[in-house]
Amino acid sequence: MASNLPYDTYYKDGYGQLVRTQSAYIPGAIIGHSGNSSVQEGEEDSGAGAGVQFNQPKDIFVDGQDHIYVADTGNNRIVHLDEKGRFLRELTVSESPLNRPSGVFVDKNGDIYIADTGNKRVVRLNADGRLLKEFGKPETVYMPESFKYDPVNLVVDKRGFLYIVTLGAYQGLVQLDPEGGFVGFFGPYNVKFTLFDEFKRFFYTREMYQRELKKLPGSIANIAIDDDGFIYTVTKEIDTGQIKKLNIAGLDQLAGKSDFASLQKSRTYGETFQLWRGTSPQLNDIAVDAAGNITVVDAVTNVISQYDTNGNLLFFWGGDIITATSKTGAVKTASAISSNSKGELLVLDSTNNLIQVLRLSEFGELVHRANALTQEGRYEESEPLWNEVYRQNTQYTPALIGLAKAAYKKEDYRRSEQLFREAGVVDGYSESFWQNRLLWFQKHFGVLMNTALWLGVLYLVWSKVKHKPRPKKGWSFRFLPKISVIEQLKHVFVLMKHPIDGFYAIRYEGKASFAGSLILLVLSVAAFGYIQAGTNFTFNPEVHVGVDLLPLTVQFIGIWLGWVVSNYLVSSLLRGEGRFRDVFISSSYALFPIILIGVPFTVLSHALTLNELAIYNFLELVMVIWIALLTVWMVQGIHNYTFIEALLVILLSLFALAMMIVLIFIFISLSIELVNFIYSLYQEVIIR
Repeated sequence: MASNLPYDTYYKDGYGQLVRTQSAYIPGAIIGHSGNSSVQEGEEDSGAGAGVQFNQPKDIFVDGQDHIYVADTGNNRIVHLDEKGRFLRELTVSESPLNRPSGVFVDKNGDIYIADTGNKRVVRLNADGRLLKEFGKPETVYMPESFKYDPVNLVVDKRGFLYIVTLGAYQGLVQLDPEGGFVGFFGPYNVKFTLFDEFKRFFYTREMYQRELKKLPGSIANIAIDDDGFIYTVTKEIDTGQIKKLNIAGLDQLAGKSDFASLQKSRTYGETFQLWRGTSPQLNDIAVDAAGNITVVDAVTNVISQYDTNGNLLFFWGGDIITATSKTGAVKTASAISSNSKGELLVLDSTNNLIQVLRLSEFGELVHRANALTQEGRYEESEPLWNEVYRQNTQYTPALIGLAKAAYKKEDYRRSEQLFREAGVVDGYSESFWQNRLLWFQKHFGVLMNTALWLGVLYLVWSKVKHKPRPKKGWSFRFLPKISVIEQLKHVFVLMKHPIDGFYAIRYEGKASFAGSLILLVLSVAAFGYIQAGTNFTFNPEVHVGVDLLPLTVQFIGIWLGWVVSNYLVSSLLRGEGRFRDVFISSSYALFPIILIGVPFTVLSHALTLNELAIYNFLELVMVIWIALLTVWMVQGIHNYTFIEALLVILLSLFALAMMIVLIFIFISLSIELVNFIYSLYQEVIIR
């Protein structure tokens, strides 16, 4: 790892675990620094003159010949540099001068498109810089009159259709045909719909809705296009899945494609360091290289994150922006990013008015080559490369994933299962396990069938013997005295058949005691812990990073005790007949499904794959519904309520429980504040 670089490079897996890696990119050059065209690392000033002095540049684009175009916003021009960063010309459009241009794009024919923000238009120039066409705000009934047409960037596809990013527009990209006709809005982001929004939809009147602030999608911040015609957009809104890879129909091709997709219900992009924890990523620009790798920059933290073509994180890096000056590799304000055919990244710094050129390190190039082969399905060819990556960094998860895919391709399912498990990839692990399970069944099919046959024969014999009359005299196995606690524990089976009568018997016939209920409570807590820590990785990926049972157990017991207290208090106010001991004992018995169903389906989870997820979810749902029904019947039986009364008391008890939790948190917070206050007074007295 290069320790003298102004930034550190990391990887983060699907579980949020940070791993420091070798640098993927190293500083290669500075363009535009102190009037110098290009200062290569270790080289002298090339001295190209003042033609490359930038002023608040906003965008950078690299064409097919690696020529560089910079939207030099503060100077109202587009600067054209060659592949080495030497000044070639400036474009100002003399016949219709530019006004604070913010974006630039060059198509395959050499035509130059400029987002002329100050003039509220897009202009098209030929390769010589002559004005060919202006694209103002389209006149159409399909665009709202209030729509502000302030183009800040754009791309053009192979058909000549324009996709324009407009400032603050939540409707999506403005899509125009080659003649400037309005086609429609393209690729808008979605609004996150919360449980509170559902509540408002159900209870609010039309007048109340009209007084609410409108909840709008995030606006698109920037755009890029690859050689295959996929359009990439990025937004600063964190709740909307900041990066999209759109096909011609506007459908996102990144959704559900990453290796950790099953872990991430809502995929987020843009990585942050510990220093910036709590700061939401504000992605400002996006670039796509020839291999389809996606690179984004954060406008706040200046962290650069790179993902592969399916949205899997490869690296992210950044440094302390406070000390960032014009030092090679250090970026103060990353306003834009682009890449060239050599795999280099060009980062535009709008504060230092320069371009930082980052070139691939040996490690970064090795990862790119291996990952490109993996993305193309050439797993066996990628294996030696991934082995070398793994040798250099055993904690780099993409290497494990690449090796696992290669092993799966070679039908070495045991190794692929092990590697996917180590990498924490649920889908790959489940598929490998399915293959191993199939091979096991094929190998042992004869033994299993013979065993099933003999068990059937034994069952038939036992059934006939069972129904033969037995002599009245003889040995009796009922020589042990009845144990009251055991008899009380047997009462759970009565509850299974006749729940209301069973709970009624606990209240009025003394069919249970504290001793029996404590045993059931302990067994239920143990079963809960086993479910949390013992469920197979396929259905509980958190076991990959380890499950801390202590806080989970404390929460379980705390909520259960809170329920007992709240239900007793509420039922006492509403003429309930149950005593505290009855609520305590019955609530313990109501947890029995955790033992009866939870433990078996946890064991069963080790024999299932994601293909049988419906079975696992069904058993879990049955357990939850059974506990809920037992709770209703418990309240109904021990308090002598009707069914409707029992439901009302349960709702009030849950509300009281929520209030108790809030009060406990307030008490703890105030206690901490009091302790800190007393400690500060003590410190002040000691100092004086």
